[in-house]
Amino acid sequence: MQDDAVSLPGEPLAALLRTGPFPDALRAAMEASGLTLNRIRHRLHSLGTPVSTATLSCWRSGRHQPSQTAALAALASLERVLDVPPGAFSSLLGPPRPRARWLRLAADAPGLTALWPEPRRGDVSEAYRSVDSRWISSLRCLNRHMRLEVDARGREHRMWMRQVVRAERDGPDRAVLAHLPDTPGSVPSLDLRPPCRRGTVVENPRTGMLVAEVLFSRPLRRGDTAIFEATLTHAEPRPPAREFTVRQQSPAGEYALEVHFDPAALPTTCYAFSTSTGSAPEARRLLRPTDGCVHVIGTRSSPGVFGIRWE
Repeated sequence: MQDDAVSLPGEPLAALLRTGPFPDALRAAMEASGLTLNRIRHRLHSLGTPVSTATLSCWRSGRHQPSQTAALAALASLERVLDVPPGAFSSLLGPPRPRARWLRLAADAPGLTALWPEPRRGDVSEAYRSVDSRWISSLRCLNRHMRLEVDARGREHRMWMRQVVRAERDGPDRAVLAHLPDTPGSVPSLDLRPPCRRGTVVENPRTGMLVAEVLFSRPLRRGDTAIFEATLTHAEPRPPAREFTVRQQSPAGEYALEVHFDPAALPTTCYAFSTSTGSAPEARRLLRPTDGCVHVIGTRSSPGVFGIRWE
């Protein structure tokens, strides 16, 4: 393969280069080239755009994406090295990330992390500083449907969610999804239904926390709506599950929460709970399991915490 040769890649790489996400397309192109990270680094250096193997690994895993001018120049060289059409990788990147000060102000905004308990609040706040959280207050959740599956040993197995959001002003191009289990366990894998795709993903193996950007297919104008679906799946070790909690940071609309229990882990008692910001006491309502499932449906107009607990 010549460094300056450009050819049309075959499927399924071609499909990934059209739709992304960027890390998946980059990983597929690297595998198709047969080049090691070290060899790719050498070729980039010879083209005058040096990139470390650690940076290449971060791009490939999705932990970071090229954003600075120098990195974008290296991306053009990377397209030559991996023999993909010019602009194939850069077209999969989201808009430039805001400056660190803007991210810090957004992450420290009142209510963004206040609903998380101590000492986890610090971990969540740090994670929010690593993602583009500036649009959180500009998206109103109109409808939320979430389902948790509990395995035979009473542990989190899979969580599915579907949200309908509306832009309250021009510009939002992403939402932020945050998951933190009650008890530390594995960091779940994240799958998004197209056309949404992953942006920056922050993982904390110590706590099992995952905070991820969900990129829309286009920036929204005021009044536009978007629908995104996400599935989080735990590998071993899975964290024990005793509640399914939603932390709502801004006014929202209707919600539906479900918990599906394995027949070997049926609970004796289930109840819905709800608390609002401030000193209001927790409200509880008993739930009747049906066919190994419980659910609660309602509306939530104010910030607070709500969900389902079981014993």
